[in-house]
Amino acid sequence: MCQPWGVTKTPVCVVGLGLVGGSVMRAAAAAGREVFGYNRSVEAAQGARFDGFDATENIEQALARAADSEALIVLAVPMPALPIMLGHIREHAPDCPLTDVTSVKRAVLAEVENFGLLERFVGGHPMAGTAHSGWAAGNARLFVGAPWVISVDDHVDADVWTMVMELALDCGAVVVPARSDEHDAAAASISHLPHLLAEALAVTAGEVPLAFALAAGSFRDGTRVAATAPDLVRAMCEANSEQLLPALDRTIELLGHAREALASNDSVADLIEAGHAARMRYDSFGRPEIITITIGAPDWREELAAAGRAGGVIRSALPVLGSRG
Repeated sequence: MCQPWGVTKTPVCVVGLGLVGGSVMRAAAAAGREVFGYNRSVEAAQGARFDGFDATENIEQALARAADSEALIVLAVPMPALPIMLGHIREHAPDCPLTDVTSVKRAVLAEVENFGLLERFVGGHPMAGTAHSGWAAGNARLFVGAPWVISVDDHVDADVWTMVMELALDCGAVVVPARSDEHDAAAASISHLPHLLAEALAVTAGEVPLAFALAAGSFRDGTRVAATAPDLVRAMCEANSEQLLPALDRTIELLGHAREALASNDSVADLIEAGHAARMRYDSFGRPEIITITIGAPDWREELAAAGRAGGVIRSALPVLGSRG
């Protein structure tokens, strides 16, 4: 996580100061970086300034400063707001390195390409959050120990990838390299599908008069993410529908088989045992450290994608081809 003496850290411009963007701002500042940001809401920008951070509700001002300082721009706005922000970036800071923290990657990639900003873009997604939102919900330690996916698609520039890696490590995360399509397939199963299941569980329990009076740990844990703002859940699920649909189909298939078994022989053993075994595999899943790959070397993107696919993570900055030290 530490930078060598004499190495200047890239300034960071955070566009969107909600839970994740606000936490990036706090964590980057705690790591000693110059960080400033924008939020459309005057209330959020004022809240950030009240807490001692450099924030504005003027997007042109923020992006002009980003262009002048060659800052890494972090897009931390909901998917529906992305085209508007990309339009501003194309107009005011088209040469800045660019990343995002959105929970879908292929849809973001397509939007960035549509705006002609692909050359300086590297997608990102920190796998951390809470059911709360807004500036006040942010936490400088939100990402500590959390996986932070950084895309290794064919177009990505080694220098920009390195900037994003260093930001994620400064925020306390472990970096998981992945291709955008593979990220979206995985996120559908471990993030977007759980949101739908939580909503369905909450609705089902809400239809049983005594249920809420008896609800305890299992219900609380199973429905935690149902407390997330509905517009945010819709944005992530709908933007990843191509990958979410097969995951949802598979879940419905498993539940259908369990229902048939329960109706015919009073047993749900198959689903319970398979689910328990899968959970045990998760609990023992190893995360070997990626240490031997050099960013910018031949086939570095493919090697990182393969290492991430196997569960590998980056815990300290990888070497960069041609760099000193």
